[in-house]
Amino acid sequence: MIDRRALLTRSSLLAAAGALPACAPMARPDGAPAGNSLPAFYEDIEERTFRWFWDNVNRKNGLVPDRWPTPSFCSIASVGFGLTAYPIGVERGWCTRAEARDLTLTTLRFFWNAPQGPEPTGKTGHKGFFYHFIDMETGARFRDVELSSVDTTLLLMGVLFAGRYYDRDDPAEAEIRKLALAIYARADWNFFRSDGRKPVSMGWHPERGLIPASWVGYNEGMFVYVLGLGAPEHPLPADSWEAWTANYARCWRGEGATRHLAFAPLFGHQYSQIWIDYHGIQDAPMREAGLDYFENSRRSTYANRAFCTANPRRWDGWSKDIWGLTACDGPGNYKLPFKGETREFFGYSARGPLGQPDERDDGTLSPTAALGSLPFAPEIVIPCAEALRREHGDRLFGKYGFVDSFNPSFRYADVRLETGTVDPAHGWYARDHLGIDQGPILLQAANYRNDFVWRHMREEPAIRRGLTLAGFRGGWLG
Repeated sequence: MIDRRALLTRSSLLAAAGALPACAPMARPDGAPAGNSLPAFYEDIEERTFRWFWDNVNRKNGLVPDRWPTPSFCSIASVGFGLTAYPIGVERGWCTRAEARDLTLTTLRFFWNAPQGPEPTGKTGHKGFFYHFIDMETGARFRDVELSSVDTTLLLMGVLFAGRYYDRDDPAEAEIRKLALAIYARADWNFFRSDGRKPVSMGWHPERGLIPASWVGYNEGMFVYVLGLGAPEHPLPADSWEAWTANYARCWRGEGATRHLAFAPLFGHQYSQIWIDYHGIQDAPMREAGLDYFENSRRSTYANRAFCTANPRRWDGWSKDIWGLTACDGPGNYKLPFKGETREFFGYSARGPLGQPDERDDGTLSPTAALGSLPFAPEIVIPCAEALRREHGDRLFGKYGFVDSFNPSFRYADVRLETGTVDPAHGWYARDHLGIDQGPILLQAANYRNDFVWRHMREEPAIRRGLTLAGFRGGWLG
C-alpha cells in the first residue's frame, strides 16, 4: 500500500521544482512553431535512435520488433513509429529516399495483404485492425494477444504519414499513397462498439469478444477517436468525442497555472501529439478550461519533473535534471528492503506521479519520458538529456541511444533479475530498447526542430475531418 501521509501536495511539488514558466513559443504566420536548434550531442541521440529502427526491421516484410536485443515478436505500434522514422532519416541524410521508399512499400504491401478474419490463429488482424503483437516472420497473431484498437491507431498514424510524405510522381510513391488510404479506409471502427457501448473498446479477443474496458479520457487513446471520426468508410458516430471526454472531471489536477488533465505516465500525453499538432486548437473542454492539449502536456511534463524533484519516497539518484516517469521496463516484481521500509518493485509497468490517474512509483526512470516531451518543455528536457548522458554514461547510452530505463535505487546484487543488469554503485539498467519508447524520442525531436511530423499530418484530410467532428476550432484548422 502507498503511504499517502508521505505524499506532498501538488502545489508543493510544483514549488519544489521552481515556477512554471509561461509557454510563449515563436510562431510563423501560419501558426506553426518556428524551427529550433538543438545542441550537437542531441543529434547523436537522434541518429542512434533512428538506427535502432533502420537496423532491426525485417526487410522482407517491414515488421519492427517490440524490443531489442532480446529476441522479440513484432509490435505493430513499433511499425507505426518506424514508418514515420524512415523519412526523418531521409531528411537528415541517414538513408536515401529510395531506400526508405522501398522499405515503406514493402511494409504497406504486407499489411494490406496479410490475412484477416475471426479465427484465433493464423491471422494478422480482423475487421481492418491488427493484433497487438505478431510474429516477426509470418505476421500471424502472437499467442493470445488482443486485436488492439490503440496499437492499430499507432500503426495507422505511421501509414498515413507515409502517404503524406511520399508525394512524388513516381510509381512506387504513388502505390504507397494508394495503399495508405486503402489500409486506413478498411478499418471498421464500430466493430469495437458492436456490443452496444458508446465508447471504443480497448480490444477484442476471438475467444472472448470485446474487452470490457473502453477508451475514455484522459490517456493515450485520444487519437483513436480522431482517426475513428475521420474515417472515410466506417467512421465512428459524430457524438463519439463526448464518450471520450465524459470522464474528464476525475482527471483534473492542480490549480491556476498548474491545472491540467492528468494521466500519470507521460506517454499518455505524448502519443497523440506526436502526429497531431494540438497547439492553438481547442475542443469544448479545452475552450472551457482556457487551455489547449499542447499546453496541457507541457503542464503535465512539469508536474512529472516536479514529483521527481520533490522525490517523496526518497529514491536515490533523482534530481531536477534526472527525472521521467512513464511506461517502461523495470527490474522485476520484488518486495525488498529500502531505507528501513519494504518497497515493491515492478517489471514492465506504467509509472507516474502518485496522486494522478494510473499512479505508480518504484524508483524506475525512463529517458523517453522526458525526451518524448521535448516540444512541450525543451528548457527542462534538454538539460535532462545532457545529465542522463553525463551521469550514467555507457551504462545507459550505447549503440542505439538510451536503453529503455534505469533504477538508481535498485542495487540488490544478490537478486535474480528478470532482465537488465545491476551496477553495485549506480543501480539497475535495462537491457533492451523498446520501439514504442524509441519512437517518441526521435519523432518529437523532429517536431521540435521544424514540426516535421506535424507539418505533413496537418495536410491529412482525415486528421482535419476527425478534429473538426470532435469540435476542435482555431489555430491551423482555420
